[in-house]
Amino acid sequence: MTDTRAAETDPVTTTGRVLVLLDGSRMSYAALQAAAEIAAKSGADVLGVFVEELNQLRSAGYGFAREVGASSGISRPLAAGEVEQRMQRLANEARRALAGAVAPFGGRHTLSVARGHVIEEVLALAGPQDLLVMGRVGWSSAPGARLGSTAKGLVRRSRGRVLLWCEGRVEPLGRIVVFLNDHRDANSHAIQAAADQAHHSHRPVTLLIGADSTVSSEDLKDIVRDLGIKETDLRVRSLPSTDPATIAGILRQERAVQLVLSRDCTLFQEPGAERLLVALNLPVTVTP
Repeated sequence: MTDTRAAETDPVTTTGRVLVLLDGSRMSYAALQAAAEIAAKSGADVLGVFVEELNQLRSAGYGFAREVGASSGISRPLAAGEVEQRMQRLANEARRALAGAVAPFGGRHTLSVARGHVIEEVLALAGPQDLLVMGRVGWSSAPGARLGSTAKGLVRRSRGRVLLWCEGRVEPLGRIVVFLNDHRDANSHAIQAAADQAHHSHRPVTLLIGADSTVSSEDLKDIVRDLGIKETDLRVRSLPSTDPATIAGILRQERAVQLVLSRDCTLFQEPGAERLLVALNLPVTVTP
């Protein structure tokens, strides 16, 4: 195992990896476990990414800077030396956690330690064929409250797939649910992501399409072929609307355990969509 800097990795020539963003939060370590299992099933290398946030380091340089404990609520000076030590400690913890998560599967792994802005550093590393796995919130957010700003930024800007991971009860009879839209290329990416998940989990798939959209019998045959599942394991449902409350009800009816959608999906444009994704407590894969 080695440490690298972001500038030393070429995302154009290094593709097909599973990247996982580690920030010391409980959710990021849950995402790490998921990333290790995904990599083991696909044979991919795991790249852990730890970013020393530049803004936090700069803030610590001011005499008036203070921090407030998340649990205690106590305000205390934000000293530059203490911030540096904390980041070194978190990087060491990330290194140990990464090794421990991958070890049972015997896969290859690397930890990248970069200093800068989290979103920019991750985007510099992640290639279009890479899968980025991350917790929906980081250390500065309360779990379940909302999508973290880093998660939202990477979902919008990443060139490849992003898996927003969360912890929840696994439904034995649950289905993988895929949102389709009118963009053929975007649908193709979403179907491929669902196919990869169905292959490893052996779960049935539900397609959700807009009320104004139609799927011909020929298109359906192509989708079944691309998904690699039996026709009896595929269900197609028409959405009466993209209202988040309506969609939430349908997803619960389908016992959804995984949600797959394109970042161009109209669901992302609906008011309340973010609250929907949080309330459902589902892992969500966002495709190009």
